[in-house]
Amino acid sequence: MNADTQAILLDIEGTVCPITFVKDVLFPYALAALPATLSTHWSTPSFQPYLAAFPLEHTTTPDTLLSHITALTAQDSKLPALKSLQGYLFAQGYSSGALQCPLFPDVPPSLHTWHALSIPIMIYSSGSVAAQKLLFEHTTSTPSDLRPLLSDYFDTVNAGPKTEAASYAKIASSRPEIEISKWLFLSDNPKEVKAAKEAGIQSFIVMREGNAPLSDEERAAHRVVASFEEVRILGVGI
Repeated sequence: MNADTQAILLDIEGTVCPITFVKDVLFPYALAALPATLSTHWSTPSFQPYLAAFPLEHTTTPDTLLSHITALTAQDSKLPALKSLQGYLFAQGYSSGALQCPLFPDVPPSLHTWHALSIPIMIYSSGSVAAQKLLFEHTTSTPSDLRPLLSDYFDTVNAGPKTEAASYAKIASSRPEIEISKWLFLSDNPKEVKAAKEAGIQSFIVMREGNAPLSDEERAAHRVVASFEEVRILGVGI
């Protein structure tokens, strides 16, 4: 599928890695690590910004915050305070080797090819920027650290909600030298793809194994690819 593109913006979950890695590995790891973290870090200066990000009624004791975080995680909340705390907890797992992100096999070679074409590759996820960087630092690829291939990172704090067109316009404004119509956004979420297109960005749905099925209406409204290898950038096949 052709795309006249000078900048690439990528979602993470269900696009570059399986949804199950986030839902069944990362989130459970954070919840399992949280009690010990609250016990040992509750009063430390470095942990106070994470506590301060939550409403006071949920930070009266470690147990009240634990209950609140457990409920938010079950709701798949995109609350920035939750995402920031999760990133803090993920860091422990990545540094210990307990966590490593399994990328879809077409992702690393595509990133290398796009980078070789001097196309800036950026990430946009509801996970915090810190968590995004950790994920791409610790992948199953060889080499494991793919951060040198990436130009920038965006989340709901520095860009805005992923289902709002204004967020994509804001991201595109970070590269004023590139026309917004020359951007390409790849995501598994039809609502995000719709928002990006409303902002003037080219956007394809990435349909991976394990992703939610698409309706006939969604397939009719958007271009769909099953792999980054199906995307042709500036006439160059990946």
